[in-house]
Amino acid sequence: MSTPENKPVVLITGCSSGIGLAAAEHMRTLGWTVRPTARKSADLAMLREKGFDPIELDVMAPDSIQTAVASLGDRIDGLVNNAGYGQPGALEDLTREAMRRQFETNVFGLQELTNAVLPLMLARKHGRIVHISSVVGRVALPFLGIYSASKFAVEALADAQRVELRGTGVHVSLVEPGPIVTRFSENAVSMTREDVNLDGSRFADLYQKELNQRAGPKTTKPFALPPEAVARKIAHALTASRPGTRYHVTLPATLGALLSRTAPDRLIDFILGRELQKRL
Repeated sequence: MSTPENKPVVLITGCSSGIGLAAAEHMRTLGWTVRPTARKSADLAMLREKGFDPIELDVMAPDSIQTAVASLGDRIDGLVNNAGYGQPGALEDLTREAMRRQFETNVFGLQELTNAVLPLMLARKHGRIVHISSVVGRVALPFLGIYSASKFAVEALADAQRVELRGTGVHVSLVEPGPIVTRFSENAVSMTREDVNLDGSRFADLYQKELNQRAGPKTTKPFALPPEAVARKIAHALTASRPGTRYHVTLPATLGALLSRTAPDRLIDFILGRELQKRL
């Protein structure tokens, strides 16, 4: 049985609910010391009630990142970059500010935090970095274009840094979920109302239709899995002697990865265009 002194330590971002919270609870059952993060005081209080020692962290704020990493001391064995959100909307309906916020959170904050913990890992010649990407990081979806772009960027960052860290003992993995039962849709409703040009858009009817659907009775998407399915993949990336470079979660994620590697662009356009016509 590991003692607190020699337990491996993992920092997991975005643990207010969903994948982050599931990963924190799962890694704790595996004997790790888990330092979950959240932005809001209510979420930090919830994590304390669950027995964690959480860290306040806003990945959009460089000072917050430095303070969070300093609180870890001189050891961190794993980093799970889960914090983020999906900005919906046709690209033509998004402001520059909305697009900037998407990248500040999902890309720049993720990489800044990664770079901040790297010296601790490199000093011990050991560490695992896990980025939570998405199937839309392999196949871009209409009306999720800027979110897809941010996840494409995360994929590129991981691929580049994985090679840059070769031979150091620090490994980088990507986890690519498909539909997962989380608050993603609820958050998407809020982001749509705040940042999308609802009235002046040529897609106004579609926006209103989907807002009404998401505000109605909750339904589970086909092939959707609970966040615990993602947590298990995260655990493998953190603990396996040879972690994978990419982990797919759900059948759509596996099919999306296959399409991105093998299907012609026109075929993907046709498939996605047909689905869009159904929505319209």
